[in-house]
Amino acid sequence: MHEWALAEAEGRFIGSPVDIDDGYIHFSTAVQAAETARRHFAGRRNLLLVAVEAQALGMALKWEPSRGGDLFPHLYDTLDLALVSRIWPLPLDDDGQHIFPDNIS
Repeated sequence: MHEWALAEAEGRFIGSPVDIDDGYIHFSTAVQAAETARRHFAGRRNLLLVAVEAQALGMALKWEPSRGGDLFPHLYDTLDLALVSRIWPLPLDDDGQHIFPDNIS
């Protein structure tokens, strides 16, 4: 959440260290998000789920093969926080798994 606090102060998200290293901001679709959290953020507290409409990102958003050949959205730009449509906290359950909201799509 520290990275997100910095983004809110600046009005834009430049990406996490892994995003910066890879040259793009990693996104997941609503269908992919839970598996991404499980694989890459297991047990991490204070995680946020940030929703952005793909079409709002324009040509900077590229769909590229990743896990299992699935296409994942990658943003080759900074994220203007004005484009964020919703933010949910992702608390952990008793088993350390993130609890996702029922209404993401």
